[in-house]
Amino acid sequence: MRVDRIASVALAAGALLWGAARLRAQASDIPRLRIERYVLPNGLEVVLHEDHTVQMVAVSTYYHVGSADEQRGRTGFAHLFEHIMFMGSEHVPVGKFDQWLEAAGANNNGYTTNDRTTYYEWMPSNALPLALWLDADRMGWLLPTMDLPKVDLQRDVVKNERRESYDNQPYGRAGETILAALYPPDHPYSWPVIGSMTDLSAATLDDVRGFFRTYYAPNNATLVLAGDFRADSAKHWIARYFGDIPRGPAIPARPRVPAFTVPRDTFMVQEDHVQLPRVFYAWHSVKAFHPDDAALNLLAYVLAGDKASRLYQSLVYDRQAAQDVDASQDGNRLDGQFSIDVTPKPDVSPARVDTLVREAIRRVTDSGVTALELQRAKNVHHARMLDRLASVTEQADLLNYYDWFAGTPDYIQQDAVRFDHLAAADLQRVARSYLGAHKVVLTVVPMGHPELEVTGPPIQ
Repeated sequence: MRVDRIASVALAAGALLWGAARLRAQASDIPRLRIERYVLPNGLEVVLHEDHTVQMVAVSTYYHVGSADEQRGRTGFAHLFEHIMFMGSEHVPVGKFDQWLEAAGANNNGYTTNDRTTYYEWMPSNALPLALWLDADRMGWLLPTMDLPKVDLQRDVVKNERRESYDNQPYGRAGETILAALYPPDHPYSWPVIGSMTDLSAATLDDVRGFFRTYYAPNNATLVLAGDFRADSAKHWIARYFGDIPRGPAIPARPRVPAFTVPRDTFMVQEDHVQLPRVFYAWHSVKAFHPDDAALNLLAYVLAGDKASRLYQSLVYDRQAAQDVDASQDGNRLDGQFSIDVTPKPDVSPARVDTLVREAIRRVTDSGVTALELQRAKNVHHARMLDRLASVTEQADLLNYYDWFAGTPDYIQQDAVRFDHLAAADLQRVARSYLGAHKVVLTVVPMGHPELEVTGPPIQ
């Protein structure tokens, strides 16, 4: 046994002995966030959480629109708008949004997913009115300044982002290849968030304006404040800046996810400008907060969450067959997938790695996980949750996330309980149910070496 492995196992064992006792005491130590929730007449939902620990405040705005609300042939609009929303509005010239916030000591950013578009700022407490005014101006008065040059500029920015992150990034096209194979063509998760080059090129100014009118309205948004502020002052600023924004049209029906199963194991190969092959496994799983979602999350950690995990110990340490391995349960608002990715070492074939992965999964489905593995996964999840709660920015994002995904911002206690109550048998059951089902396997190989494709037998 290698010295570094002995050290990692010893550390893990020590952490478990300490953590097992701690978690029993911690089952209810996740602090309840005191919140106030109300809705403006124009439909804007507001969630307030005062936390005066530090003189910082965070603002999180969720627009309830993501790539799942798009149509095939018109993809990438939500992500394109993430960029356009930073291009100035009627009372904020181009470039001033960032400049004015930074002058006040604030920071801001945004991101787009399948299910939402998020904008957030974090700042000293006295900069809160400025951030709220800026957010309100782009919500209510961006459309009058939106013209074709701005759209074209950001369209080109997004195209370059796609080139850098997908087309010219090693293994960058693997994700969208798997999505297209895992989900049916009419499934709203079957295309990538960033969209396609063809769709981005085809988007007209009228298309973009229509998308904004439909989805970027107060009745399709939730505004969360967390940190050092006074509720009465915050309510005054919110009513003053957001209250006059007109309500938007009725939101189109949310996408419906068809029930489906992956009919057979699908093996694919993709040549890329890479030095080493990489094997991607994907199973259809469940959406966030489904009864099996928490067990799948802990199962992913047991399999490949850290250097003491099963696949890491087996593939990287014991067999020295892989350079890295990762596993995840990606539960989104409508659906989910469970993934394992492995990069073999230079002299090891993907087929050899595939055999080892299948063996490891079979051991879990046949024999389950140990009590120590389960406890360690719970401890790590619990610590991560507490770590997120230490930041006002993370508090704001969590409240918005729970509100949109679980139906209420006041869900953190229930979220903790669903992990605390899991038993080893739950992880074995979901391993059998989901990892025992048909899957998609993509082998990304160096150019000119399609013979390295994994075509192994299905997991029994």
